[in-house]
Amino acid sequence: MLVFMKIKRSSKCSLRFMTSEKRRQLDRILTEYGRVVNFYVGLFWFNPPKSNNELDKSLLDKVESWFSARLKKTAAREALSMVQAVRNRKRQKGDKSTPKKPKHRGNQMMLCDMNITFELSKSSTEFDAWLHFQSIGEKIIFDVPIRFHRQYLELASWGKRLNSYFITRKSVQFCFEIETGPKLPLDAGIGIDTGINALASLSTGEQLGTDIKQHIERIKRCKHGSKGQKRARLALRHRMDAVAKQVVQTPGVSFVVVENLKGITQNTKHPKRRLGKNMRRSIGAWNVRYWLERIQRNCERNRVSFRSVSPHHTSQICSKCGHTDRMNRRGEKFKCLACGYEDNADVQASRTILHRFITGKYGSGCKPHLLEL
Repeated sequence: MLVFMKIKRSSKCSLRFMTSEKRRQLDRILTEYGRVVNFYVGLFWFNPPKSNNELDKSLLDKVESWFSARLKKTAAREALSMVQAVRNRKRQKGDKSTPKKPKHRGNQMMLCDMNITFELSKSSTEFDAWLHFQSIGEKIIFDVPIRFHRQYLELASWGKRLNSYFITRKSVQFCFEIETGPKLPLDAGIGIDTGINALASLSTGEQLGTDIKQHIERIKRCKHGSKGQKRARLALRHRMDAVAKQVVQTPGVSFVVVENLKGITQNTKHPKRRLGKNMRRSIGAWNVRYWLERIQRNCERNRVSFRSVSPHHTSQICSKCGHTDRMNRRGEKFKCLACGYEDNADVQASRTILHRFITGKYGSGCKPHLLEL
């Protein structure tokens, strides 16, 4: 039986086309929304309802606000989810200390079709759609103009837009549900080694994103927090997006294996793991988390399985004979001290990553010929 996968994606559209009066109204709503949510957080902190079904009128009316009953219920639902999230996070970590009560800052809100309706523009040629705010309170009703962009149109063509809207003072975020179809069978995969000199070194011998070090050096040259640094970081992310697409869309690939690099930037100043200042700045500008997330998101979109393995000694193990020695790698070159096998160090590491998955407990269904990629 084939299981069809569904993924969720989001797209932001700017609210810069609002008039000053509409902007004032939205600012007032967000400020009051934050106050109401914080009231409910305090109310639920010691005695939270078991579910949203217990949010009845008597409970909602405990807050004094000009909000409508519908918007109060939306705020109460968010407050309950905030309280539950904090307590669940503590429970999962095994932390028995008293959790810190969350606080809503009044700069965002999640609304549904009870408070907002979405209408495509029929007469206006300047705007593509309108957000109609209703059931807010004090008979407040206004329309916000929206212009679509390429990402929104692409997601709208792929999937179904959901009736939930993430509102801030500057933007509205739309959510889409996309049906991708069943995952491809695990019969052809590649291993990926992530590095600074080459963003993606593949087990096929190909290296992609060899210009990534130039982007990292550009970020390091810029003053921290400057507009130039923000532009440089954006250029780095765009380059990562392009390479991630290229990797996943490699012909015949049905699964991708990467290193689990979680926590790579932690404890880099520890005496036993101390790195030089220049290397720490490079790792800080590298943004490896964003890179791995982009690969995973592209895998989901293309029905390709995404897997990760431990990064332990991947650059020191020989994929031919299995000999492990830190002296096998010298810079960008790999030469096994036992069997004499030579290769690019990053490509060799990617083959070790793929081999580790295939021979592990989760890769037993893969075919042996993948070891020769």
